[in-house]
Amino acid sequence: MSLDGLPPLRDVIARHDLSAKKALGQNFLLDLNLTSKIARAAGDLSTHDVLEVGPGPGGLTRALLMEGARKVVAVERDPRCLPALTEVAAHYPGRLEVIEGDALKTDLGPHLISPVRIVANLPYNVGTELLVRWIEGPPFWDTLTLMFQKEVADRIIAQPGTSAYGRLAILAQWTCEARRVFDLPPSAFTPPPKVTSSVVHLARLPEPRFPANPRTLSQITAAGFNQRRKMLRSSLKSLHPDMEELLQSVGIAPTERAERVSLEAFCALARALDAARKG
Repeated sequence: MSLDGLPPLRDVIARHDLSAKKALGQNFLLDLNLTSKIARAAGDLSTHDVLEVGPGPGGLTRALLMEGARKVVAVERDPRCLPALTEVAAHYPGRLEVIEGDALKTDLGPHLISPVRIVANLPYNVGTELLVRWIEGPPFWDTLTLMFQKEVADRIIAQPGTSAYGRLAILAQWTCEARRVFDLPPSAFTPPPKVTSSVVHLARLPEPRFPANPRTLSQITAAGFNQRRKMLRSSLKSLHPDMEELLQSVGIAPTERAERVSLEAFCALARALDAARKG
């Protein structure tokens, strides 16, 4: 038996024939000590519902329940994993709800009671898309504790002037306090991925760091970072005929490139662009 009184995950995987599927972005984390470390990084779970996406055979699910989560709502699209998760639910009566479906297409609101924390070892193929949806969507969660490829984690916490700095950093850091918690080597997973993974914790701020219209900020960062080698006076010129003057008005050199501009300066430019458009 494992720490939680359930069979070891390797035995569960063998019994249910749960070989990881590359098409589903599956890499299973089997060490309950490591999954418990992730669960603890999410903070006190005893007063929260926890949303987990891609639980697989239930390694992190078990850790979340063992660490005291009020309730876990686990969304799994691979039907092979459901019997293993049913066994976990029976071990923790009334505290685990398993939903078969695609997290990108499933309305989870009716299944969760606020306050909510999201904790997940996200499938690599949908991790970034889910993060963007959660950040840009209705604020139904307090914190996100998520595992990504290290490259994605680098982009989330990147600072201006670095090669990883881009739209994802702007989006995450505008509305959240974002930090890397720890890294995990490929050897921690079954099967081992080709890359190092990182756990990132994002805590939603009461208000965005700087005032800006989200749509305008998105337009500016999309144009700026889609052509990141170009000067901003060129990459942003389609947004307004007086873009060079707008850049200068907020203290950004028109010859600057997007990767060197701070979040605060991008927000100032968004406000200036909105004002100019209203004219």
